[in-house]
Amino acid sequence: MKKQLLTPLALGRLNLKNRVVMAPMTRSRAEHGSEAPTALNALYYAQRSSAGLIITEGTQVSRQGQGYAYTPGIYSREQVVGWKQVTQAVHDAGGLIAAQLWHVGRMSHASFQEQGAVPVAPSAIRAQAQVFVSDGMGSGLMAPAEQPREMTLEDIESVKQSFVEASRNAMEAGFDLVEIHGANGYLFDQFLATGTNKRLDAYGGSLENRARFLLETVDALIHVVGADRVGVRLSPWGTISDIQDDEPEAMALFLAHALDQRNIAYLHLAEWEWTGGQAYPEGFRQRMRSAFQKTLIVCGNYDAERGETLLAQGLADAVAMGRPFIANPDLVERIRQEVPLSEANPELFYGGDAKGYTDYPTHPAL
Repeated sequence: MKKQLLTPLALGRLNLKNRVVMAPMTRSRAEHGSEAPTALNALYYAQRSSAGLIITEGTQVSRQGQGYAYTPGIYSREQVVGWKQVTQAVHDAGGLIAAQLWHVGRMSHASFQEQGAVPVAPSAIRAQAQVFVSDGMGSGLMAPAEQPREMTLEDIESVKQSFVEASRNAMEAGFDLVEIHGANGYLFDQFLATGTNKRLDAYGGSLENRARFLLETVDALIHVVGADRVGVRLSPWGTISDIQDDEPEAMALFLAHALDQRNIAYLHLAEWEWTGGQAYPEGFRQRMRSAFQKTLIVCGNYDAERGETLLAQGLADAVAMGRPFIANPDLVERIRQEVPLSEANPELFYGGDAKGYTDYPTHPAL
């Protein structure tokens, strides 16, 4: 019998009906050309609104911030209108939803940039990784990430302003919260990590300098939407997107303390042990719990039992689940009733239409 996962949770100004969070998952089904959400996206999220909180797929704050085909943006009028459909559908179904604000940095391709511009990064270091680009016929294919250029101070200010405008757009679109994507090898993570940030100015070198861009952006969003509407996602020890860091624990604890002082709504930790990444060292969860006293969300191939264990130990307040939500729109009820979960078809994760997106049925016994 699962207990704590299904209990309410106060998060910022919100009251979550349970502690099962739908994790952000790129599905690449925005409208081609406008990158605006559609009625299909609204149905997808509404079907899963029994989650205590839905965190959207990564949503680029500008055209420069895009690195994958058919992902939604939140910088144009058409995109804001599209997201209004989504938030309305989720709210009508009794759910809560956060917009994950995203800039991919060097994990991009000239085909996404204005006039084929070069992607930006803290330092001009190319990612040994691939991105999902359009094949020009409505489908996608993998291509190498391109060589980026080092961001100027003006670039940094411009990106911060993009996040400010995106947070305003998110509020206009009806979102309950915004989450800054500081994880998984994307722009903020590139600044945090020693392997990708070789800058010699105020945004490179020490922990404090490498964290400066993220914390300045957090402060800017707090000013616009309020601390209790802001979450942050981090991924210490992550290696996805060719990210390498020599000080993962020191940076994670430094940021946890700094974000706790800012009274943000939550901190969301993405773990990558399940894909072959490094496991958290002994005692890290306890140290993180001490450093961050607000709502702590964990994410990393959790099932109900593993999540319940961390909640019972007081090492997390909520558990984000990703892939189980793809094939189980009624995941929370399946957890409640302890019925088997359906398996998703990975060939239908990215791009396409309703197939493998909104056509997974609820359990016949529920």
